[in-house]
Amino acid sequence: MYDVDLFVIGAGSGGVRAARIAAGYGKKVAIAEKQFYGGTCVNIGCVPKKLMTYVASYNTAISDAKGYGWEVGEHSLDWPHFINKKDEEIKRLNNAYENMLNGAGVEIYWGEATITDAHSVCVNGNNITAERILIATGGSVSVPNIEGAREHGITSDDIFYLKEQPKRLVVAGVGYIGLEFAGIFNQLDSKVDVIYRRDKILNDGFDDDTRAFLNSEMQKKGVNFHPKTNIVKVEKLDNGDVRVHLDNGNTMDADQVLFATGRKPNIDGLGLQELGVKLNKNNSIIVNKDEQTNIPSIYAVGDVTDRVALTPVALAEGHALVNRLYNDDDRYISYENIPSAIFSNPNAAQVGLTQAQANEKYPNDIDIYKSEFRGMKMILAGSEERTLMKLIVQRSTDKVIGLHMVGSEAGEIVQGFATAIIAGATKSDFDRTIGIHPTSAEEFVTMRSPVKS
Repeated sequence: MYDVDLFVIGAGSGGVRAARIAAGYGKKVAIAEKQFYGGTCVNIGCVPKKLMTYVASYNTAISDAKGYGWEVGEHSLDWPHFINKKDEEIKRLNNAYENMLNGAGVEIYWGEATITDAHSVCVNGNNITAERILIATGGSVSVPNIEGAREHGITSDDIFYLKEQPKRLVVAGVGYIGLEFAGIFNQLDSKVDVIYRRDKILNDGFDDDTRAFLNSEMQKKGVNFHPKTNIVKVEKLDNGDVRVHLDNGNTMDADQVLFATGRKPNIDGLGLQELGVKLNKNNSIIVNKDEQTNIPSIYAVGDVTDRVALTPVALAEGHALVNRLYNDDDRYISYENIPSAIFSNPNAAQVGLTQAQANEKYPNDIDIYKSEFRGMKMILAGSEERTLMKLIVQRSTDKVIGLHMVGSEAGEIVQGFATAIIAGATKSDFDRTIGIHPTSAEEFVTMRSPVKS
């Protein structure tokens, strides 16, 4: 009855995973992409940003090495060289994604896809019918309606392709994207000013101790924070600089102003409104637990649904959906205890509930364990960087329901502990675990007395 069993729109993480797995089950699958393989994560997100954190960390490592006795001479970053190497790696990954799809037998359509009815997609004038359609188009940057912002500012899409390193950077926004780039360019010795309208960094999904501690550590490293402040205008000066006008009457001149002020679902051109697909107020696609829209043959996964905007979540959603549809598997992914990390400087990571969430869910039934220390590596390096570790325990069950860290390699450390949290580990399990000495991670299994109940 149909040209294909499954038509996927969007060759990002969730879409490629779903297409490849479905084809592996013997289904006829097609996929459409209009920009690049691998989506935001591979091209203008997680991957190039992590490469940037690495290149920045070398500058810090060189500085730390002096404290250990290394004689370090003059050094500088060849920015164009780094950007070229980054581009080569992104190209390699794009080729890998394309090869994966071709190897799985997925038919690839290059161009903008529009859903014309419940079982039809049009790409470049080609009409393809499908038993099921999966939307996996992700999200895109959102620039605020500020005079000059779009004309003279940049976004996280642009920053990976700058021809020169900005020596003076203004960052608008204190979500994980803004903080990560602030940390990157601060480590590269750029002057960094961060503008945000709230009084705290990050959002309420992060523990208050994490927010305060990370803010303090980044300030110690030289990042300038400007809370309760708004940008009202951006103008281009004759010398090529940008001038940022603030609502307190002050101005800042910089090489670049980065707007890291949120993202929006990619639904333009899909034809969803014409079809009557139900959307939330922010234009994200409403789906049920089976990833179905209100039109039963049309599904959606990943950031376009505005649930949890993380690449591994999109991958898991796409994989689980295809398993349910084509492999008689009734597994659904859980949105509880999803670990996450901010690759700021220092790193921050968490899994489980924040203290505020735990107090709301289990009033008068939680214990807090917390440790703050200066890591061994930092002593000889002469660095004042400190680490925060925090456990939240439900007293009546002894289960660890929240784990939070700010410090070096927080993402790597919390990833391992996330398995224990998901498995239902108790504080007693932590206590009887022998620590690996000397490591920072051992602190999580040596905290004996609660600091607060």
